[in-house]
Amino acid sequence: MIVASNLSKRYPGGFEALRDVSFSVEAGQMVLITGHSGAGKTTLFKLLSTIERPTAGSLVVNGQNLSAMRHSAIPHVRRHFGLVFQDQKLLFDRSALDNVLLPLHIAGLPRREAVRRGQAALDKVGLLAREKANPIALSGGEQQRLAIARAVVNRPAVLLADEPTGNLDAESGAAILDIFADFHRVGVTVVVATHDQSWIERYHPNVLRLDHGRLM
Repeated sequence: MIVASNLSKRYPGGFEALRDVSFSVEAGQMVLITGHSGAGKTTLFKLLSTIERPTAGSLVVNGQNLSAMRHSAIPHVRRHFGLVFQDQKLLFDRSALDNVLLPLHIAGLPRREAVRRGQAALDKVGLLAREKANPIALSGGEQQRLAIARAVVNRPAVLLADEPTGNLDAESGAAILDIFADFHRVGVTVVVATHDQSWIERYHPNVLRLDHGRLM
């Protein structure tokens, strides 16, 4: 499913965020990327999600080398990923349902089918009753659940998340953990960058531990 070989990422000025990172993730696994602040978790998330390219090494997902792919092909590849960001990146001038429908509109799905799938995604994360609410009217935990609904509405093979519980209280964070675990149970590959150790205690996932850009 995912094979990283000798990944390195150097930023302008010479800062090396990742150095010779190699690992593999099999289809259907739950994997946590952990480490101290500045260890390289978010950088690795950006490489996995094709937001950035590695300076060296290769990253292969489903047989496709993302690090060597043409920029024009990246939007097509991203349709196979569900992305959840720490800051959610919601559209606050649209309803919860319209936020979830955005990836389906981009994919060209007919409106009726898109609404059906969007409502099903909201129902999965417990927000169907809030489908007409704007994100500003939702709590922090509800906003994160909305971001997850948007990430999974395209039925991705891989769900990638960067610190999805980082800004939440313990109760809201636990609810988010349960949602990710539910998707993992039905065969979705889940890769999460987090410093939240409760993931390890509750679900015993595979762990990739980074330390100053190196995989320990």
